[in-house]
Amino acid sequence: MRTIGLIGGMSWESTAEYYRLLNELTRERLGGLHSARCVLYSVDFAEIERLQVRGDWEAAGRILADAARRLEAAGADLLLLCTNTMHKVADRIEAATAVPLLHLADATAQAVRAAGLTRVGLLGTAFTMEQDFYRGRLAAGGLDVLVPDAAGRALVHRVIYEELCLGVVRDASRAAYQEVIGALVAAGAEGIVLGCTEIELLIGAQDSPVPVFPTARLHAQAAVREALRDLTP
Repeated sequence: MRTIGLIGGMSWESTAEYYRLLNELTRERLGGLHSARCVLYSVDFAEIERLQVRGDWEAAGRILADAARRLEAAGADLLLLCTNTMHKVADRIEAATAVPLLHLADATAQAVRAAGLTRVGLLGTAFTMEQDFYRGRLAAGGLDVLVPDAAGRALVHRVIYEELCLGVVRDASRAAYQEVIGALVAAGAEGIVLGCTEIELLIGAQDSPVPVFPTARLHAQAAVREALRDLTP
């Protein structure tokens, strides 16, 4: 079993979900008392968030590259960056270590294509919805990506940072997200990518008229497949 290295803490609420998912999926695959072999480096999200707001992605990239090197030194065989937004600096992480980074957008695009869909709505932070580092990666994976209008993007972003990252889950916010999802479906979305790992704390399959693609779960599934690739099923 390969060791999975987690760059987490952005936020720790969703990183905790990653840890749970990795262990549950490993037990489902191997049975008995098996659990995932993993190491975690958790950053201080307040520091990262300040750099996001300032647009200082270079400094944020240095922090996460250092985390990757520490995970490599701890014995990680593959890396997961447990956040969609910070995949903006994925190239810096990849350049910092010989350990392969399993890109979250690639795992997501693969799952969407496997479901037979090509046109999806994307929910995430404003950085993820508005910039090309993530949307472009999904498009390169064969997907047509729709995002909410300006008001919808602002609402989705606000709920992530002011509620979900703090562990706050509100029914009113779920209803507001459902309205945003409805607008994307009306615009032609065949599925909805939950492109922020915290959104899975709020939205599930029952909250959407079309399939949802929970990126943290998809990322964890891909990681377990890779970690157990050489083991007999």
